[in-house]
Amino acid sequence: MAAEAAGWRGGWINRLVARPGFQRWASDFPLTRARARRDGAALFDVVQGFVKSQVLMAMVELDLFRRLRAGPMTADDLGHALDIPADRMQVLLQAGAALGLLKRKRGARFGLARQGAALMGVPGLEAMIRHHRAFYRDLEDPVALLRGPDRTELSEFWPYVFGARGDVALDVAQTYSDLMAQSQLLVAQDTLRSASLKGVTRLLDVGGGTGAFLEAVGRAYPRLEMTLFDLPQVVPEASERFARAGMADRVQIQSGSFRVDALPGGSDAISLIRVLYDHSDSTVQALLEKVYDALPAGGRLLISEPMGGGQTPDISGDVYFAFYTMAMQTGRARSAGEISDLCRAAGFEDIQSPNPRRAYVTRVLTAVKPG
Repeated sequence: MAAEAAGWRGGWINRLVARPGFQRWASDFPLTRARARRDGAALFDVVQGFVKSQVLMAMVELDLFRRLRAGPMTADDLGHALDIPADRMQVLLQAGAALGLLKRKRGARFGLARQGAALMGVPGLEAMIRHHRAFYRDLEDPVALLRGPDRTELSEFWPYVFGARGDVALDVAQTYSDLMAQSQLLVAQDTLRSASLKGVTRLLDVGGGTGAFLEAVGRAYPRLEMTLFDLPQVVPEASERFARAGMADRVQIQSGSFRVDALPGGSDAISLIRVLYDHSDSTVQALLEKVYDALPAGGRLLISEPMGGGQTPDISGDVYFAFYTMAMQTGRARSAGEISDLCRAAGFEDIQSPNPRRAYVTRVLTAVKPG
């Protein structure tokens, strides 16, 4: 009864707030004025979100952050260098300053703000922003995307999908590997802060690409032996990476597809880093069962990827990554609870998922094969 009463009260309040007359009154009444203005500003921020993204895209495409790293410049200077009318360059620079990426200086000049400088220091961020052109085209008609089109820009951009579309061209694998390797550095940092590999003797990284995550693991755990498992088209650069890092004698590289091949044995821990959200529930369940079979009793499973919030919706997992995976047409952003259920169905126990340091980067879930 209490829940029904609360629901009735909530519905009544929402109907009241939805009336235009109420909004006019609330923005003038002293006790509700501040809240009404905050709500209005927050709503407008959602409305203008795509414009913000496109302003950022223009700044990255024009390489403004690197140009301004040398020192502040005027709209005239930048416009002349980039073949853009000075008045329009002024609009872009002013917008960048409003977003907190640039700062207005004396003499009509603009320089880097702290966030603009930080953007250049985030591995792979500028490449990901450029890559968003394909994602934005899929979002041009969001209702059509929700209804399930036959093809999307992202599904064509990533035809590899770990072998889902058959053979993968080397140039496509290279594009995928470069983009994922750059973004994997932040993921590795947050993953290793959230999950300990103490006591592990050999870690198998499934879908590990060119080995960016394992390189980070190797540096954090100098005595740990490692195995990389991924498609043959994706791993050619891995041996070079490990050789440069002085880890060639610690890493075995085995090629294959987890869809059709058995996973290599001999590891007491297996990691799945940004793997599950690329695939359907049936593929994920089959993979988790393979992981379970490949581990010894007491073996550990480490999962790290962006996740939805479940009962507490998360703005990164349930907005950005949920629609990104929808456009990829191969997987979805699951909550930690949903992934936990899939792990239990595969036989895992002691499932834990600590609060993420940066949910927009990744969230970690660990589980153990009972002994």
